Amino acid sequence: MKLKILASCGLVVGISLEMVGVQVKAQTLPKYDHVVLVIEENRSYSEVIGYAGAPFINSLATNGANMTSAFGIEHPSQPNYLDLFSGSNQGITNNGTPTGLPFSAPNLGASLIKSGYSFTGYSETLPSVGFTGDSFTTNNSLNMYMRKHNPWVNWQDDTSPDTKNHLASTTNQPFTAFPSNFALLSTLSIVVPNEQNDMHDGSIDAGDSWLSSNIGAYATWAKTHNSLLIVTWDEDDRTQNNQVPLIFYGANVKTGSYSNTVNHFDLLRTLEDMYSLPYAGASSSGTTISGVFSSVPEPTGL
Repeated sequence: MKLKILASCGLVVGISLEMVGVQVKAQTLPKYDHVVLVIEENRSYSEVIGYAGAPFINSLATNGANMTSAFGIEHPSQPNYLDLFSGSNQGITNNGTPTGLPFSAPNLGASLIKSGYSFTGYSETLPSVGFTGDSFTTNNSLNMYMRKHNPWVNWQDDTSPDTKNHLASTTNQPFTAFPSNFALLSTLSIVVPNEQNDMHDGSIDAGDSWLSSNIGAYATWAKTHNSLLIVTWDEDDRTQNNQVPLIFYGANVKTGSYSNTVNHFDLLRTLEDMYSLPYAGASSSGTTISGVFSSVPEPTGL
């Protein structure tokens, strides 16, 4: 980008903005008022995208940004949630309750709060605010809330919130607390349905129906309120090299299918870049997902 100055002698001189100390960003990510990230379970891209039994999800993919080459990091579930939330599995390679808690490593929730933003995690069937148990169900024959799908609880500590990257118990909320007035949402919210509705134990059809009923109104609202919905899966069903759906839907999203190869670390980095947060763990070497968003050049330093 050049500034053209007509000198008194009639010569046109090209001056680079960088030469006068102005930094120009060719493209910037939108800074959304609200982002809602929904994490589903154990389904491959080919199972969900194009499947007639998931009309709502496929509508989001058709009318939003559909990432056709998105991947989980590993197996099983819990390490992937930790990867997405903190850029590392924190040494956890199974679904058992971690030891050595609370973790103190950098994470998305604490970074947002330290930077003046807000974070809330919502888990369906969580029995109470700040619950730290391994599981809870209202039907003993069905799995419902599972701690392994709730990464933020591993940083929970009310004795020292906001220090050592810890999170207050108030960030760990049941989905019943998800506001109907979406303007009251935190800057970033993560929503995890229970195992009957996240496609882990239940069907794709049931998961799609839950998403439509519980997140559909937010998706519509987001389009006109500078907000974003992201829907992704923790891992596939071990049939497609861990390829999973990843969909962006909302304001300033360019409709289309995108073949960029991305993973959970790249998604974490993208969320960090939206709010100029420090990179956590492996997100520092990830790639920002920028091409799916509409934006304008933003000169800084003027």
